Amino acid sequence: MSTTLSPRKSYPSDVAEDEWAFIAPYLTLMTPEALQRRHDLREVFNALRYLVRSGVPWRMLPNDLPPWPAVYQQARRWMDVGAFEAAVHDVRLLLRVLNGRQPQPSAAILDARVLQSSPESGARAGYSGAKRRKGSKVHAAVDTLGHLLALTVTAASHDERTQVGALAQEVQEVTGQHVEIAYVDQGYTGEQAAAAAAQHGIDLIVVKLPEAKRGFVLLPKRWVVERSFAWAARFRRLARDFERLPEVLAGLHFLAFACLMLHQFIQVYSSS
Repeated sequence: MSTTLSPRKSYPSDVAEDEWAFIAPYLTLMTPEALQRRHDLREVFNALRYLVRSGVPWRMLPNDLPPWPAVYQQARRWMDVGAFEAAVHDVRLLLRVLNGRQPQPSAAILDARVLQSSPESGARAGYSGAKRRKGSKVHAAVDTLGHLLALTVTAASHDERTQVGALAQEVQEVTGQHVEIAYVDQGYTGEQAAAAAAQHGIDLIVVKLPEAKRGFVLLPKRWVVERSFAWAARFRRLARDFERLPEVLAGLHFLAFACLMLHQFIQVYSSS
């Protein structure tokens, strides 16, 4: 049974009414009357949103939100059943249609970013010579609107090419085998990456820098995934790798994109 909520001042990260009406079915894993339900589900979700947006440690969640063990345990349940992934994929379809696109993309963009390690994640960290940083590498695939399709987490020492197969497989699973091409940077060159993508029916297209480069240059198509990483970086919990487990880091990325895309969908839908 849910506990009686005492009035509290809302946080900027709290879920809005329209957003909650949409996402609540993805998060309801048991009935509100279940004996295990000691805390209001919306408040647990608000606590998780507060954590990923503000970057506070689990144990430092505000006292007017549900206790951190309950929030963490419920978050792991949501991640284990793919609740955030399901919400992201469904909202992506709606956003694409509202933007005049086909429901499923035919093209994707692949890239990776390195997150500095912390004492919690240091045991699985690796060193990236290119970035000169020890930490984890988040490999992502997005559609041409920047919406998340697939994501994997490795040590920073892992080359981008090693994750092409895993990303391509997940991309095709969530899009129903619709993706035909994937834009990548020069870090994905080579027969190994091309063959891994081809096994899943995807042709890798390497977008190269102009020969006469001067200063920062936006690469066609490739800038979209960089913007997606910038969106994720606005969530302070994702500014570094603070998680002991890589699956939690991946799950929090899907949570962040669920928040971003759902907010965007409500805005677009309301104005249409």
